[in-house]
Amino acid sequence: ADRRLGGGSGGVTAKAAAPAAGSGRPADQPRRVLIVEDEKVFAKGLHKRMARNGFVSKCAGTLREAGEGLRAFAPDLVLLDMRLPDGSGLEFLQQLRERQEEDAAGIPVLVMSAYGEVEDAVEAMKLGAADYLKKPFDLNELQIHIERVLSRDEMRRRLDYSSARERRGAEREGLLGESPAMAAAREQLRNIARLTRGAEGPPPTVLLTGETGAGKDLAACLLHSLSARRESPFVHVDCAALPKDLIEAELFGHEKGAFTSAHVSRTGLIEASEDGALFLDEIGEVPLELQAKLLAVLERRAVRRMGSTRERPVASWFIAASNRDLMTMAGEGSFRSDLYYRLNVLNVRLPPLRERGDDILLLADHFAGRTARRYNLSSARFEPGTRERLKDYHWPGNVRELRHMIERAVLLGNGVIDAAGLALPAAAGAGAAPPAAGAAPEAVPEAAAPPPSDAPAAGNTLDAMERKLIADALERSEGNVSRAARELGVTRMTLRYRMQKHGLN
Repeated sequence: ADRRLGGGSGGVTAKAAAPAAGSGRPADQPRRVLIVEDEKVFAKGLHKRMARNGFVSKCAGTLREAGEGLRAFAPDLVLLDMRLPDGSGLEFLQQLRERQEEDAAGIPVLVMSAYGEVEDAVEAMKLGAADYLKKPFDLNELQIHIERVLSRDEMRRRLDYSSARERRGAEREGLLGESPAMAAAREQLRNIARLTRGAEGPPPTVLLTGETGAGKDLAACLLHSLSARRESPFVHVDCAALPKDLIEAELFGHEKGAFTSAHVSRTGLIEASEDGALFLDEIGEVPLELQAKLLAVLERRAVRRMGSTRERPVASWFIAASNRDLMTMAGEGSFRSDLYYRLNVLNVRLPPLRERGDDILLLADHFAGRTARRYNLSSARFEPGTRERLKDYHWPGNVRELRHMIERAVLLGNGVIDAAGLALPAAAGAGAAPPAAGAAPEAVPEAAAPPPSDAPAAGNTLDAMERKLIADALERSEGNVSRAARELGVTRMTLRYRMQKHGLN
């Protein structure tokens, strides 16, 4: 087993490796590798090696068998020989990229060739091959290439999913509204987006401010979609959700061996945003010791991975957001003042929902219709007096609170939305005073929280109902993810993400 694969002699000992780092796949779901190779001894050696490294593999000796393997085996990676009995590996690459199925067309391919022809390598990369490996190669080299390709593919899928999700979310959802405050904010975003057209170098940094739930994430996505960078990546980083001990590695990336669990090099999110936009949500949560490093990236337009001495250029457009008063934090010493001034070049304030008048009703209708369509329910109607209750309520959670409240009322109301279904506090009224800037949480009236008796029963939450819908669809399709995805009206990749989210592995 410890020999050089692909010809020649010489011994190499390679330890069994876990699936590629950053795959995001549970340990009980190993990666699948389709080996397209007509030399049976060589293919068998690769097959055994894949098993030792924790992969599930299947061998195909011809282009026809490879096509069948794509449909039946659904691989995460293809190891492709360039010379096959019934055609060239280049033909396979061409056919793969022309397939209509999104998942199949995006499968990464690692090309192998005993000939080592430069023309083949160039043509293969033009057709979308992820990497090129020349025979003979040893087991360590093969494993390194596989890990690199799968890690890159996982990052690409995450970015694609994130961008698609953000684009869907920004399709007018949180930025709907005809109030003067919302119209002014949208006009500011349009004016800033125009600055990206024909500009030399990255646009100026933008700081979005406003209360939690006001729609800062949707404003950032809209800003990106209106800009000249809309075809480039949009990377949303929730700084409050990143673990404190991992935030540096997530943002800046790391080299192999930089710390104990760094088995392979990994690109950070700053690098991954490339020439697109990097949205740093809740920037006030970044630890003080990392703020200086982030400031250096903004000043020098270069990032250095953990464990590396090399700086890589950064062309990203930095957009930050916070629901906290960063100037006050800077005065208290909990946020660097130089970073605050560097971020606050252009500032857009998102108005709270209570300042938007009839936008509350417009958004309520939008969320009610969207929820009914999403779960294939009949349209919900508002009972008399319910709309007035919505307008009178203070909305401390802003648009996010309204969205969740309407979704719950539609799912549990049997086609009717009334005051009981909304679970609005009885004491809520138009005269309620807005909370003071920087007020402590206890400044919010206690009545703003729904009474415990009105809370949805366990199992009736939105997450629980979504999990049940997915589980039922999977049961009806006998575990066929593609069929279940079609039934639910989502892509296979989206369904896999939500399966993982709900632990349906």
